Amino acid sequence: MSDAVTAEPVKRPRAPSRERTTGTRVAGQPAFVLHSYPYKETSLIVDMLTRDYGRVALIAKGAKRPHSQLRGVLQTFQPLSAGFVGKNELRTLTDAEWVGGMLPLEKTALLCGFYLNELLVKLLARDDAHPALFDHYVATLNQLAHNEPAPICLRKFERALLKETGVAADLARCTATRARVLPEVVYVVDPERGPRPEQAGDAAPRVTGKTLLDMEREDYQDAATQAQSKQLMRFLLAHHLGGAPLNTRQILIDLSQL
Repeated sequence: MSDAVTAEPVKRPRAPSRERTTGTRVAGQPAFVLHSYPYKETSLIVDMLTRDYGRVALIAKGAKRPHSQLRGVLQTFQPLSAGFVGKNELRTLTDAEWVGGMLPLEKTALLCGFYLNELLVKLLARDDAHPALFDHYVATLNQLAHNEPAPICLRKFERALLKETGVAADLARCTATRARVLPEVVYVVDPERGPRPEQAGDAAPRVTGKTLLDMEREDYQDAATQAQSKQLMRFLLAHHLGGAPLNTRQILIDLSQL
């Protein structure tokens, strides 16, 4: 009897397929493919952003087969209605349908889209729902597709991502005094605490209070605000990424778009 009791925990991990295909079933979930890579001979593992379940990892079984219905559907920047099942970190994609309604991204806008996806993959924890961020992602893709200024679209999304993941400091308040930042004062921003007046020897980018206030109200019309916010967001993202490089950022920097 005791042998049967102790044997059970050893047997459970040896049946992953049964464990991975049981659990909550989700249908009709608004979703976008962020990234995918091959899994075994005919399948894919898809990193997908969903509106109500956050970033999820899904096995798309048989998606690499020539006649698979999923083969032409699992494309980046295409709005999908997805279904999946499972209770483990790696679930099974049961269906995905293209729902349309968005213009395709082209040229620089396409690279900007890949930049958004890379940020989400590297900064957004799995199974952490952020409906507002999902909606902001959709809005940003639409703005890029309609040729709105890419730097402004990206600054707004970067800021929204940091806010939604809980690591964005209040740029309108000085950490030293808790008073509202002053437009004419020059500040540096501590990634964990927020703005403080600049000091000699600061390595962080210097930004005016006006830039910080503009960023808080998403007003990027001023050329100085655009230039300073670009340097500031690059600094803040590098901190929260732990120094991990962003491949798409370098491409966009080379094109002088980011």
